[in-house]
Amino acid sequence: MASSTLRLSSSSCSRQINAVIHFPKLPKVIPYFSVPKIPTTKPVEELNIRDGFKRIVPVEKISTLPIHDKSPNSDATAATTQLYAILEAVADRVEMHANLGKQRENWNTLLLNSVNMITLTAATMAGAAAIGGAGMPLLALKLSSTLLYSAATGMLLVMNKIQPSQLAEEQRIATRLFKQIQTQIQTMIALGTPSKEDVKGVVEKVLAVDKAYPLPLIGAMLDKFPAKFEPSVWWPSNQQLQKKNKSSEGKQRGQKKNGWSEEMEVEMREIIEVVKRKDIEDYERLGNLVLKINKVLAIAGPLLTGVAAVGSAFVGNGSWTAIVAVAAGALGSAVTAFEHGGQIGMVFEMYRNCAGFFQLLQESIEATLEERDLEKRENGELFEMNVALKLGRSLSNLRQLARKSASSRMDGTTIDEFASKLF
Repeated sequence: MASSTLRLSSSSCSRQINAVIHFPKLPKVIPYFSVPKIPTTKPVEELNIRDGFKRIVPVEKISTLPIHDKSPNSDATAATTQLYAILEAVADRVEMHANLGKQRENWNTLLLNSVNMITLTAATMAGAAAIGGAGMPLLALKLSSTLLYSAATGMLLVMNKIQPSQLAEEQRIATRLFKQIQTQIQTMIALGTPSKEDVKGVVEKVLAVDKAYPLPLIGAMLDKFPAKFEPSVWWPSNQQLQKKNKSSEGKQRGQKKNGWSEEMEVEMREIIEVVKRKDIEDYERLGNLVLKINKVLAIAGPLLTGVAAVGSAFVGNGSWTAIVAVAAGALGSAVTAFEHGGQIGMVFEMYRNCAGFFQLLQESIEATLEERDLEKRENGELFEMNVALKLGRSLSNLRQLARKSASSRMDGTTIDEFASKLF
């Protein structure tokens, strides 16, 4: 029995176990998913990405673009490089003027609140000294009131000299103008055909804005109280261009060429007449009025606080001294609040800018019409559309305004509307 048992066990151990585990077949999922292709940017496309502005240039057209001229000394390449450098400088100016605008707006708020609080505190002390009796308390109140009034007078003299609200408006306008120049440079680069004249014109525009709206205060600040209201000028002079245009005579004036016709030229001249007789004249009238008001307020504020300071020094010597000290201080605080809280300087600068806008529009139309060679002008239809948009009108509305101006001049009457509908 033992031998048979060993034989069976050995034979069973010698058998091979051929068990196979069968797993269910999984579906093929790889063909159902597609790996996205990584986009490859060509070097030419990478060069066109600058400051968030992208322009795709087909590779097969590289040789036709002047910016990619194989000659390293090509005029277009040099002009484009210079435009990029100017673009960086203009972007820096935008940032500087924006920061200074916020700073000077804070000046106006902080100085106004400080002067009013000092003035009202001094008036309160002067009133308390008048009813407080005699002795050391009276002397302390009189001295404190006088010192506070004197400090308010000095601060008002500085505020009225620099006009912080007007300074802030100047920086806001300069920021907007530099952003316009920035957009113009980007458009020139996008068109791909810059020239040396374009670079020179952009530099002149940048320098003109720098001169019209300077950054520093000492030595370069604009006169806040000029003898006469004058529009602000932030564009280069067109006198040389006009002289050059007058020297060249056109030949075919009756034909419509480059979008221009005699009817369109008459229309533009009528628009100029409306701008001169209505818009520019009205803003000059308002500007002179605001200038006079600002001058009166700038003198009245420190004068009243100065009188209050003198009156507070003599409080206790009579009833009228206390009345003068308190009443003059209160009036001075009201005048300061109206002048700087109402931002009269900002309103004056806004009128200067609006008058300058209409003067620039007038000069640009006159310079365009004086160019006798129609091919050298801007396209007439595009020019008309730009004028209409600047005045806030449609093309049909602009032509209707020109017809009304012509009929009113023939009848000897005054047109009853302004050229601009924006402001």
